[in-house]
Amino acid sequence: MGEPVLDRRSLNRALLARQLLLERSTMPAAAAVEHLVGLQAQAPFPPYYGLWSRLAGFRAEELAALLREGGVVRLVLMRGTIHLVTAEDCGRLRPVLAESLARSLQGTFGRKLDGLDLAAVAAHGRELVEREPLTLGALGDRLAERWPDRDPFALANAVRNLTPLVQTPPRAVWGEAGQAVHTSAESWLGGAPQAATSPDEVVLRYLAAFGPAGVKDAQLWSGMTRLAASFKRLRDRLVVFRDENGQELYDLPEAPRPEPGTAAPVRYLAEFDNLLLSHADRARILTEEQRRAVFTRNGLIRSTILVDGFVAGLWRIDSAKGVHTLVVEPFGRLAKRARTALEREGERLLAFASDGAGVHELRFEEA
Repeated sequence: MGEPVLDRRSLNRALLARQLLLERSTMPAAAAVEHLVGLQAQAPFPPYYGLWSRLAGFRAEELAALLREGGVVRLVLMRGTIHLVTAEDCGRLRPVLAESLARSLQGTFGRKLDGLDLAAVAAHGRELVEREPLTLGALGDRLAERWPDRDPFALANAVRNLTPLVQTPPRAVWGEAGQAVHTSAESWLGGAPQAATSPDEVVLRYLAAFGPAGVKDAQLWSGMTRLAASFKRLRDRLVVFRDENGQELYDLPEAPRPEPGTAAPVRYLAEFDNLLLSHADRARILTEEQRRAVFTRNGLIRSTILVDGFVAGLWRIDSAKGVHTLVVEPFGRLAKRARTALEREGERLLAFASDGAGVHELRFEEA
């Protein structure tokens, strides 16, 4: 007998359950960030909306306080993108991702860095940011004083990819503004990092947050390669399924896999939400046509709505002169019940986004 087959809705409901989107969780913000293995944070504030959509009673100040106090940090991690993770996961994850980050650096800036002693560049860069936290631009300029024939931006990125650099507050603190200013993780967190994890542990945590999934899925999410070896080592600890296309999927035996008919509430997902970025085959959450509307050519991942567990449109908040307008752009006609649910959830979203201030409006822009 072959492996059990999980259809699209079964995979969807499993993913929503792992992502705390079937029912809001009461866990603290730091615990949620760790459970989700971080939140992508290319822009300063999407993680706040990401936690709001997943946690009951979440307050922006809870995450802001964690950032100010070093409980969570922002740095380059999975896929070479900025993620917000706990301080502990900064130490656990960054070393195991070091090879993939070095590889992506060569892929992007290889010619501009040819012949350089990159270890020396990284060491000098770390010395500079520990002396005075710097923007990437300022770091590049300082590095170019020692390597004047090199591209400053490439030099700064070499340091950021080869040395754990965190962005310091007030960057990404709710209600405040600040440039992305960097120092070393060890300097900011006040000591040696947590012991590094292993690729196998990364796979197990990925499955807990995004499974059931296959090797290609885990590699796309992490940016790592050769994870087939980890899945092979872990196989006796996992259960195996197949999707409707026959692809092999792995999962933790005790992880939630709700029935495909389980009700899924409407949700407003933040920009860059990892829900959309963590599988090679994204059919469990959106169609290819929808992906082209959500993923822009300049690398942005737009805010989306979920209806019955699947992407069903886009949203944004326009604010001007004390009026905050939530604009919802469905991809198709919405059933009355879904529209009403989006209105109710949208009112709560507006209250969160505006800290309860100003005038709130909601507008549907249907094609």
